[in-house]
Amino acid sequence: MAKIHVLDKQIAELIAAGEVVDRPASVVKELVENSIDAGASAITVEIQRGGVTFLRVTDNGSGIVREEVPVAFLRHATSKINNQDDLNQIGTLGFRGEALASIAAVSEVEIFTRTQEELAGTHYMISGGEEQLLEEAGCAQGTTFVVRNLFYNTPARMKFLKTDATESRAVAAVLDNIALSHPEVSVRFIRDGKEELHTPGDGKLKSAVYSVFGKEFTSGLISVNYQLNGVKVYGFISKPAIARPNRSMQQFFINGRCVKSRTAMVALEQAFKGALMVGKFPACILHLELSFQAVDVNVHPSKLEVRFLNERPIFDAIYHGVKTALNQGDTPSILTFSSEKKKMNPVKKVLETPMEQTRLPLSKQEPIVSQPILTSNTSKKPISQPDFASNKERIRLPSVYSHDSCHANSPTMLHNSVKCNSFTKKDFDGPKDFIEISCNTNEKLGLTENKPEKILETIDCAVETEPSEVLAQAQPQSDEIHLLGEAFGTYILVEQNQDELLFIDKHAAHERMLYEQLKEERQDSSAQLLLEPVTVTLNKQEYACVLDALELFAQAGFDLEDFGGGTILVRGAPLFLEKGDVAEAVMEMAGYLHSAKTDLTTEHLDWLYHNIACRAAMKAGDVSNPQELIALARRLREHPEIRYCPHGRPVSIVMKRQDLEKQFGRI
Repeated sequence: MAKIHVLDKQIAELIAAGEVVDRPASVVKELVENSIDAGASAITVEIQRGGVTFLRVTDNGSGIVREEVPVAFLRHATSKINNQDDLNQIGTLGFRGEALASIAAVSEVEIFTRTQEELAGTHYMISGGEEQLLEEAGCAQGTTFVVRNLFYNTPARMKFLKTDATESRAVAAVLDNIALSHPEVSVRFIRDGKEELHTPGDGKLKSAVYSVFGKEFTSGLISVNYQLNGVKVYGFISKPAIARPNRSMQQFFINGRCVKSRTAMVALEQAFKGALMVGKFPACILHLELSFQAVDVNVHPSKLEVRFLNERPIFDAIYHGVKTALNQGDTPSILTFSSEKKKMNPVKKVLETPMEQTRLPLSKQEPIVSQPILTSNTSKKPISQPDFASNKERIRLPSVYSHDSCHANSPTMLHNSVKCNSFTKKDFDGPKDFIEISCNTNEKLGLTENKPEKILETIDCAVETEPSEVLAQAQPQSDEIHLLGEAFGTYILVEQNQDELLFIDKHAAHERMLYEQLKEERQDSSAQLLLEPVTVTLNKQEYACVLDALELFAQAGFDLEDFGGGTILVRGAPLFLEKGDVAEAVMEMAGYLHSAKTDLTTEHLDWLYHNIACRAAMKAGDVSNPQELIALARRLREHPEIRYCPHGRPVSIVMKRQDLEKQFGRI
């Protein structure tokens, strides 16, 4: 049986240091918090190679008296608390007295410090917990810490550090939180000789937000300033129109300390309930000020977790504060229209107004058989129909005319989407002449040389063929698939094999097809260049994940570029994605990469394909023309292996004719 013994001081310090210092970012956090506690109004952080080989923190705070400098590096030595009662009302960022001892135990530390009362400063060196030098030195008021060769005496911990770029961005994330939590402090960050952050320190939170996240993000914020039951809430929330796909930009600060609080998060999202789409989340930078006795920050060495004496006042203050800000600050968008009105010949307006664009079909568009849509009892002046097969020219019957619905027995359709209407007499002046408009898919839209000089008085819909014949000619025919229609704008109804009714979820089916296509083209996938690049603002953790996975994004069809300061520039995107979905897709992927703890490249890439396919696929409720639906059903029939969407939902369901007839009591 092993004997029980007391650990050596050096081993004990190394174990304790692991709870406080696990990477350069944690060193920066502890040193900067000490600077703020010392009353500094300006802090400069400089790192090299991610902060592993060199890290310097300089402040203009109160400094440390010379005789107290060696004591500051002893474990549990602190100036923040004196007795047990002080733990019940902690008002400083640091209080445990473990930071300097932990840092000195795993690195080489050098300090220059001077108080206002001292004529000469102090130069102190400590390495691996052992004092090396203590002497006078000339220096400005304040304190400068220089940390070199982090984890030089613990190589096992060194192996778990990430790349220099990743560690640098982790340091940047810490300084972002410091800048947002204390806008009265000017924070400057220099990485490998280049300045990456510099806040003005003017005490205005909006200035700090602008410095950290940039102009685009700041312009979409609503100010919050509210007080209830002794809890003050102030800061900013995002407008519902620019909600994000994850919670990564929700930041809460309690008494100047960055924290993670589920109570605050739920209160925020409850206040936005009814204003956001499902799956969207608001962004925020919210400060809470409350009594020190009402919150316990002595929960974890990282000090990110807190406990409240009573959670209800916190929830109510955030909820009502955010709700009030939304009611006052979320003003509706105002549409403006040009006041200029141009007079146009009614017939010319009908012919020249382009029809709204429709979604291109999945397969080659079938030629449409021409049908006369308007007839005349005078000399016939044919007008050719636009070439719909090329999808270049379209006609729309404008809504400016007063019209009645066509007769039920004569529905005339133009390209399966535009219904003909009857116009009333008041819309036209002139004799009762008519014009015949004939459709010709091989000619471009235009009047013949002998154009009518008289204006129409009345246009009546007249169809010589039966409605069933018109529909039969307008829709592409197929021996294999008989399209019955579409239910609820979501489910395609197809009759097959004369005894089966097939229900197809058009979104799920299209999504799976796009997903399979992306996988097949994985090696050849290239981004389609955007006419105007899209900027995406991320927090520093997600920003780091995206930059580490640029090759992964390239395989998925994205052309991304580092724009600096937590911003990604999207120059190219997969062909399937619409421009409006590009930024949101990148944000979702960044959140996924940050939340995934293991580096499984194949799994990440599959998720990217899922995301792209889901966004690019036709949605439930989208208006689809019959050709699209038939093409989708045909492709599904040609690929029977497609039975589930990438999320696992079924693509289609078959109902037998026998089962249907049982429901009606026929058998």
